[in-house]
Amino acid sequence: MIPTTSPTAPRRPAAWLLAAMLQGAVLVTALAGCTTIERTTGTPSTQSRNAQVAQAADLVRQGAALTGAERAANDQQIDALLSQLDDATLQREAQALPAGDPLYNHAARVLLRRGLPLPRPLDRTAWNFNAGNRPPAEGDGYRPPVKLAVLLPLSGSLSAAAAPVRDGFLAGYYGESRRRPEVVFYDTAGTASGAVAAYDKAAAEGNDFVVGPLGRDEVSTLFQRGTLPVSMLALNRGNVAPPPGQAAFSLSPEDEGAAAADFLAERGAKRVLVIAADDDSQRRASAAFRARLAERGGVAETTSDTTVDLAPFAAKEGGIDGVFLATRGSTARALMPRLALAGLAGKPRVATSHLLSGTGKAADDRILDGIAFPAESWTSRSVRGLPTAGTAAGMLPNAKGGAARLFAFGFDAWLITAYLEHLAGATDGLQGATGVLSIDGQGYVQRTPAWSTFSAGTQVPLADADRR
Repeated sequence: MIPTTSPTAPRRPAAWLLAAMLQGAVLVTALAGCTTIERTTGTPSTQSRNAQVAQAADLVRQGAALTGAERAANDQQIDALLSQLDDATLQREAQALPAGDPLYNHAARVLLRRGLPLPRPLDRTAWNFNAGNRPPAEGDGYRPPVKLAVLLPLSGSLSAAAAPVRDGFLAGYYGESRRRPEVVFYDTAGTASGAVAAYDKAAAEGNDFVVGPLGRDEVSTLFQRGTLPVSMLALNRGNVAPPPGQAAFSLSPEDEGAAAADFLAERGAKRVLVIAADDDSQRRASAAFRARLAERGGVAETTSDTTVDLAPFAAKEGGIDGVFLATRGSTARALMPRLALAGLAGKPRVATSHLLSGTGKAADDRILDGIAFPAESWTSRSVRGLPTAGTAAGMLPNAKGGAARLFAFGFDAWLITAYLEHLAGATDGLQGATGVLSIDGQGYVQRTPAWSTFSAGTQVPLADADRR
């Protein structure tokens, strides 16, 4: 077991933390957390100063009698209407909604995904996290579980991805000098049946909070069971929403695509050229981009990264006023001359984090200067409880290169676990290693990434891009 420390124990230096983390990767320990969710309906506002908000209120009223796919489609229409509002109007209308109005949580969800503070906490009659079995919270909201199970594929095809997640989680654990839980690691072997067996074993052995599993199929299988005896923070999004008492956190391509659409929409881009690679993650990112851009009143023109002549897109009526790249950096370098020939080189350009793949030589990457892409906050600013990204990379293989993103993700999984009750009642987010973290009214962790760009071929923070 990993020993816990007293609240007054001094903070250990970063080098000790990471060395201890490597040793702790194979140890067993435990942690606890308990959630409850209650679902009620309120009375939506009947009047609004804004036409979209009035239509959304009508849909909320109609949605109270809907279930299943019809309810989901209705909620999507509500989000689409609210997404058309600019930031100031959305904040003003959300603030004007009375307490208990179910439209407020829809408006708050749009505010959260834009990285904007809420006028007041979410109305938690629909989603309420209760950590009453834990010791009292610290002044900053730190209230970790009592006994925790971590479900990861420590063997099998996903074990390589799980290793930096595990190490990042333990880095956060060892970086905290206050009361810490015991943690037990359970191997899911990267299969749905393995995840079910690991979860059931964790529940039987008295863990009262679970982090994981990691694979999409694993999460889907557990969420499809409906009511679960032990609450968990899943480390992916399944094909069904989190059941009552559960939460989900992910670094999904869909989240990056939606964030990129918000980024361009907030800069006035209405007609965007989407250039996407033919692989699953980039297809998912571009689909999410198109959907979010449409919600915000924009139009996307989509083409493959193999398209040689981009001029016909620029020549269409209305032109192109922004470019979204869902490609590797090596492919993006080849695309830059084609964009220039089409007269699009000066347009706002945004990409997924996949842009970093195939980069690293400043002389070659200068051609990517000015392209915005989502990045981990950890790479550009200090994060409490973590050494700098450069220091960690020099000490631990799983904290550098492509693994650094998963390392940061694992750290944030620990942070969310320790601050989940605080997040449930907060009006602003929590600064994590992957971005600013918040949680919506459906149990999904929302992440507002930091934004970076290339300057002289080197990755740098994008000035004024991060709302925080």
